[in-house]
Amino acid sequence: MLDSLEAPRCEIFSDATNIRESLHFHASQLPTPTTPLDDGKPKRRITQSDETPTKKPKLMVSESSNDAIDADVEMDDVVVKRRGCRRTVFRTLGLLSNGYPAEPRRVLLPSRNILQSFVSSHTSDVFKCHSRTVDSFVTPPYACAYSNEAKRGGVPLLAVATEQGSIHILDTTKRTEWDCEPARVTLEPHDNGIFDVKWNADDTLLATASGDKSTRISSVETQQLLSILDGHISTVKCVAWDPAHRNLLTTGGRDGMLCLYDLRVNNLSDEDEIAARNAVITITAAHGQDKVSGGRHKIRPLPRGITNILYPDDRPHGLVSSGSFDGILHYWDLRLPSDKSSKRSPKKASYKPLFSSTMDPTTFHGARCRGITSMSQGSGPSAGLLFALGADSRLYIYSYPTLTPLRTEAHPNLQTNSFYVRLATSPCGRWLASGSTNRAGSLFLFDISNSGRVAPSYSKGAGEPISPTVRFRGQSGEIGAVDWARDMVASCADDGTVRIWRPDLEVYQNCMSNLEEQKWDWFWST
Repeated sequence: MLDSLEAPRCEIFSDATNIRESLHFHASQLPTPTTPLDDGKPKRRITQSDETPTKKPKLMVSESSNDAIDADVEMDDVVVKRRGCRRTVFRTLGLLSNGYPAEPRRVLLPSRNILQSFVSSHTSDVFKCHSRTVDSFVTPPYACAYSNEAKRGGVPLLAVATEQGSIHILDTTKRTEWDCEPARVTLEPHDNGIFDVKWNADDTLLATASGDKSTRISSVETQQLLSILDGHISTVKCVAWDPAHRNLLTTGGRDGMLCLYDLRVNNLSDEDEIAARNAVITITAAHGQDKVSGGRHKIRPLPRGITNILYPDDRPHGLVSSGSFDGILHYWDLRLPSDKSSKRSPKKASYKPLFSSTMDPTTFHGARCRGITSMSQGSGPSAGLLFALGADSRLYIYSYPTLTPLRTEAHPNLQTNSFYVRLATSPCGRWLASGSTNRAGSLFLFDISNSGRVAPSYSKGAGEPISPTVRFRGQSGEIGAVDWARDMVASCADDGTVRIWRPDLEVYQNCMSNLEEQKWDWFWST
């Protein structure tokens, strides 16, 4: 059941201009000529030499039955239509650089009622991550990802990465109660925990980032290991495929490095062995290094870890990264990432981001900065926005491509003080899913349809949130990994289970009318 006391709070960092197509005035508010001509028509006032001539607005009056209209007759309503501003390239770039949307965003009706109708069955919507060892039955899942075909409405194949280094490919198609689970495919590319898993563009390969300091490429069809990507000196935390080039992918690690790999080159192994490749571009200390206090013994500064990376949809050569130290996002142009003007080490190129966030939004709510645990980009009604989950249990919204923080939202029960918690945007771009470190196993769904309209002046009160939130409780332990397919969302918990949530209004209404009876078969929003 809904609880009105759990409404999220939102704070605005910057405002956007509300653009209107027409301006309405009364005739008495318009300047009228005082001296009439001989023919009864108003005379045009002669401008002085020091005045700037201005164009008179064109008055559009409703049609009348008389052929002529007397100038002295008072008109009831006059509409002045403003000439549309030309959207030149320079004006569009100027608006984007200031953090404003290039086009006016349409206000969509809130879809909170749709989010409330998401339900999950105890029998047909629960999958268990089986353990590889005999001392335990299940193992906690660390990451999950739906295939690209599933996001387009195809077969919903979900890849789930576990603590033991296994990948379970699950078919989460809706089935009736007590139907047998479809056959699953299990891969074992690592012997250590897998922290991220991603499908390539055509869903034939899986890239896995592991705690064994490597990223591995596996074939979905043959279940064989194809490549081992080396180069990191610590845990690899995230991986992302280049959507425009099927052979390129980038990884980020706890060592603070960004590594770009090309699967066509740098094969250092023999023909009969698994291909081992090195990075073609390596960016060290991408988010800076920790400051070390002086002393007798020189201590090498530790780089700040990379927590998440993503390729924007509209720029195939760009990459956005977030770090574990603060809320500053960096945008990298992978075509020319080096700065050859470095004077300290002219032989070694230093890599600089193309641009970064102008301010750290995590410092507005505390004395120190906090890191970003996960990122997700919007689409459709939320296009041009980046959503980031902070380690201070707040959701931050950035404008893209300027990476300017727009505002933050918080929920009283949302806890994200762990770098295992992830964000995911729905394929339609209207909803956002987030896990939580709350021991109650809470999943949060945000309505982000109107997140692009920063100004709270469109029929909303000052304290009313822009992104309505619905909370779900159906698992035990922390919920870290989440992801969307069409008409469903998956959540992974520390109890070793993966639960699928689907919208079903009929079942939800039945659950609300028979709480005690339906709680043995279904979970729904709280």
